[in-house]
Amino acid sequence: MKSQSAFDSGSPCVPCVPRAPRVPRVPRVGITGVGAFLPERVVESERLRRHVSRSSGLPLPEGLFERVTGIVTRRAAGPGEYASTLAVAAARTALERAGLDPLDIDLLVFASASRDMVEPATAHIVQAELGSRAHALDVTNACNSFVNGIDTARAMILAGRARRALVVTGETPSRAVRHDPADPAAFRAGFAGYTFGDAGAAVVLEPVERGGILDVDGETFSEHWRAGGIPGGGSRRPRGDEHTYFRGDGSELREVFEKVGASVLDRVRHRTGTEWTDFRHILVHQVTVPYLERFTEVTGVPGDRLVVTVPELGNVASASIGIQLDRIHGGLRPGDRVLFVGLGGGVSIMTMVWEQA
Repeated sequence: MKSQSAFDSGSPCVPCVPRAPRVPRVPRVGITGVGAFLPERVVESERLRRHVSRSSGLPLPEGLFERVTGIVTRRAAGPGEYASTLAVAAARTALERAGLDPLDIDLLVFASASRDMVEPATAHIVQAELGSRAHALDVTNACNSFVNGIDTARAMILAGRARRALVVTGETPSRAVRHDPADPAAFRAGFAGYTFGDAGAAVVLEPVERGGILDVDGETFSEHWRAGGIPGGGSRRPRGDEHTYFRGDGSELREVFEKVGASVLDRVRHRTGTEWTDFRHILVHQVTVPYLERFTEVTGVPGDRLVVTVPELGNVASASIGIQLDRIHGGLRPGDRVLFVGLGGGVSIMTMVWEQA
């Protein structure tokens, strides 16, 4: 993905000689409303360990999940709650905060690693519930889906294809967790699933006079696509319950990020002329506490710039950055800059610099 930056944009230049052309002002797109939603059901790590141990017959040591992951609790969608349910709840909050009605939206992007069904696009289910009439589509790219959705909506607004966009995610990865692994090998293959929590997030995007999304960058390392995922439901394995559970190699994903992640972030700072202290907050996709600690060690990101959610919520997939943004959005002042850092299976790394208008 080619990076896009608006750091050089600004007010039109004053002509130095008569009739000299003015430099055109680069349009900007900003985030004008933010919402999030958490299911009511709380699942403690120790309770989850006991359940898996009973269901599988494996003698799992007490405190295993919390000790290895640093995750104490996570949320889980209840009966009758789906990916679309969480997205709709977050969307209503974002629209209300932006002072908009659903009919004011002309682009709706459901951007998530989860979905209600293979087809139709979950965006249509969300739209039917909201009562909007926008162009609706899904964007999916594992845990980077939400950031990719924001980038897609921004591009469509800049292209004149939309005026106001609503980007939503509803993540229910807890439904892809196997609670009765057959043996220790199956337990290890699905261990990443025990970090999962469910959540929804949403943002409204509109043209803004100042600030907005200033820079977007991304890099993919697709040779690692086998490192983790849910293999069922597609043309390779259309059926079979055993393929509906998450399997992954967390160490491989971590190794990829450690190898290239710091250089991607260095590139962003060099291109935009910023230092870590120029960002009020740095929102990072969070998998486990040790993973987040390793992130700060490798990149040099100051810990006081992070918005830490993983001990309380676990790995909420693409909703991670949206949840963090919702928590800090009300305290931002005009001119405050926020850096988004996404990491998703596949493997992809995304960065986005946003300035509060």
